[in-house]
Amino acid sequence: MQAERSSHPQPPPDPSAPEQAIFRHSFSADPLSVRAALHSTLARFIRQMTTDEAGALEIVLAEVFNNIVRHGYGNSGKGTISLALARDRRGLTCLVCDDGIELPERCLSGIGGDHPRPVPDTLPEGGFGWFLIRDLVEDLHYCRHDGRNELVFRLPLAPLALAQ
Repeated sequence: MQAERSSHPQPPPDPSAPEQAIFRHSFSADPLSVRAALHSTLARFIRQMTTDEAGALEIVLAEVFNNIVRHGYGNSGKGTISLALARDRRGLTCLVCDDGIELPERCLSGIGGDHPRPVPDTLPEGGFGWFLIRDLVEDLHYCRHDGRNELVFRLPLAPLALAQ
């Protein structure tokens, strides 16, 4: 899912056009691209969630993306992160993929089970980010397939009528 790049400015989206069922976005694994991806993702879904839900989405995606940039690609600025999101009655399902190094097992501890609230002073550098991710999302799953990392999770959201 490589994003197309053009030297021509894109026309603004037509507000009367129906929104896509699945939002897809691929971007370079560097801090400025992560910031832009967070902005465009929040802009796409802001009308479908509460302020608190938007904040949770931003925290989770920022933690995931920054971990990929920093650890998956070693701050090289090389590589691509792909994001796909879909809104349904249960929330926002997210798929994040990259070709960086495999996610270490210690990051995955607690996935699928009870995870006690950690004491921040006892966590290794970066450990609190994974706690936040696990605390804010549901159905968190990770796999490595053909040299590609795939992280899937669902952010629970209020029904659309309540979010608006």
